[in-house]
Amino acid sequence: MAGDSKTTTQAVERAITDLGGLKGGPIDRHEHEPTLTERRIDAMMMLMRAKPRAFWGSDENRRTIESLTPEFYEGSGYYERWVTAMRSLMIEKGILDSGDIDAKLAEVRARFPSNAGADGDKS
Repeated sequence: MAGDSKTTTQAVERAITDLGGLKGGPIDRHEHEPTLTERRIDAMMMLMRAKPRAFWGSDENRRTIESLTPEFYEGSGYYERWVTAMRSLMIEKGILDSGDIDAKLAEVRARFPSNAGADGDKS
């Protein structure tokens, strides 16, 4: 009815990745040589998203990264977010379950006990 319209406003929560308009520190634009770990993560992501058998697409990957907690997102590196997204998507899609992943990680860590967590490039 004319004159009876109600205006509603909803607060829209900003995604952790939506930094537009916020003050931030300087951006490091220097190129760097990817580490062995970074190259492996990139290769895994490319394989998991390669057609014709892509397990997930860009939108699903973005959704998963955007659903990370602000504390984790801000405290982790670019490729750590990718690995976390891959893990979540593999579980979500039924490719692996968390037990499978945890068992494999334990097996790999057991092969390199002195380097576990050292810099990510030793395993």
